[in-house]
Amino acid sequence: MKAAVRIGTVAALLWLAGPVAAQAPAGMGTEEFGMTPKQLVESVDKVEALISQCMREQGFEYVAADYTTVRRGMSAGHRMPGMGEKEFFAAYGFGVSTTYTGAPPQLAVGYSPGREGLGERNIQNFKKLSAADQVAYNRALFGENPGYTFAVSLDRENFSPTGGCTRKAIVQVFKPADMTVTYYNPKDALINKDPRMKAALRKWVVEMRKAGFDYAHPDDIEYDIRKRLDALTINGTIPVDQMTPAQRTALSELQAYERRVVAKHIPLRDNMIEPIEAKIIEELFSRKPS
Repeated sequence: MKAAVRIGTVAALLWLAGPVAAQAPAGMGTEEFGMTPKQLVESVDKVEALISQCMREQGFEYVAADYTTVRRGMSAGHRMPGMGEKEFFAAYGFGVSTTYTGAPPQLAVGYSPGREGLGERNIQNFKKLSAADQVAYNRALFGENPGYTFAVSLDRENFSPTGGCTRKAIVQVFKPADMTVTYYNPKDALINKDPRMKAALRKWVVEMRKAGFDYAHPDDIEYDIRKRLDALTINGTIPVDQMTPAQRTALSELQAYERRVVAKHIPLRDNMIEPIEAKIIEELFSRKPS
């Protein structure tokens, strides 16, 4: 699920996109940031190597994660061991506010896409550090936003909150436009512009509004929840066990909201959006190598 798009951005992109393309432009891929699978693997390898180099310069050991590890972190966004996607959605919504603890990703228990993408060797090395060194390590690796690991940010197509060595590495591999807070995958813009998808999205908006949820596009839901959570937790820097009673109440209310809105969205997505999206992607890339 991509959450980098800002509310209202989709409508502007559709207006600017022009006529429907019979085929995706040459060089456009189906992966994150419009990359081909080969480009994605190469980019991951480059970023991880640069993170490792930067961390060494900061006096810390960081083992460059391989593509399989990063991909596992990317895929962990809506899954938990022993639980299928639909079961996860029913229990945790998108897993944004409902799984928030505020703990460093290396020390998170249970569901943690950030931990998955870091790799086991880095987690074990982190646990051997003193508490003070753990704080310094994560400041060097992530800057001020420890929840935004490379794998998590890559999956969300949102590098804007990244910091530390993670950001320093990313800016050397990805384009400046990829770093902006308003980035939107050109493949998704093409899909959204298709008349069939426009019609499906109009129906989706109507059904969501009937249930009391006013969103212009499915991508806006997760972004909205993350925005609310970041405001409540100061970008994930307030652990749950350090929250005031008022903050805990606000978090519980946000978690309840997340479960309600996702419970309404997922059946609509499965029936209205995904079948049409799959057909459009097949047509756009039918004569292009995957």
